[in-house]
Amino acid sequence: MFSLQARRYTSALAVAMVAMGCSRGTQVTRVDPETTIDLSGFWNDTDSRQVANTLIDDALDHPWARRFMQQNGGELPAVIFGTVRNRTTEHIAVNAFLRDMEAAFLRTGVARVVADPEQRQQIRDERADQQQNASQATRARMRNELGADFILVGEITSIEDVEGNQEVIYYQIDLNLTDLETNERVWIGQERIKKFVERSRTRR
Repeated sequence: MFSLQARRYTSALAVAMVAMGCSRGTQVTRVDPETTIDLSGFWNDTDSRQVANTLIDDALDHPWARRFMQQNGGELPAVIFGTVRNRTTEHIAVNAFLRDMEAAFLRTGVARVVADPEQRQQIRDERADQQQNASQATRARMRNELGADFILVGEITSIEDVEGNQEVIYYQIDLNLTDLETNERVWIGQERIKKFVERSRTRR
């Protein structure tokens, strides 16, 4: 029969071996965020970046903003980013490339960007609080918001074709910019991504 000291040593050794096994089981390597890595074949950060870059370039090259400025004495158009619906069966972080587009609009000076409805409510709550608690000299004025001239909305759809361990995944991203006053579409952007995936075993 083991002594108490021997049992303690055995327990400590077992814990150490489990810890070593766990440490070997997980390995993390930091990579450049621009690196293309496809593990599952589904939508990933590379797809998001590709879509953002393509649609940003197309939106900035289109004459809608220049026309607005010509018709309004050089004033920059104000854009609000609305809902882009994910109509695929996957979880897609739509806001990732929308935030990239917002940043591009601001960085290039092509348009002003209005806060989305959720953000606006937070801002309004803060502004209302200031009316009660901030000094008169530092209060943000009420009813002085910038109204948007255009709204950007869209959707992401996908088609999957599966046979055995092979799969083709097709994504289509459609965005459009609409004049809020006239309902006129002033820009339509579209990007497609198609992937051929071979899996070691049938996914479903």
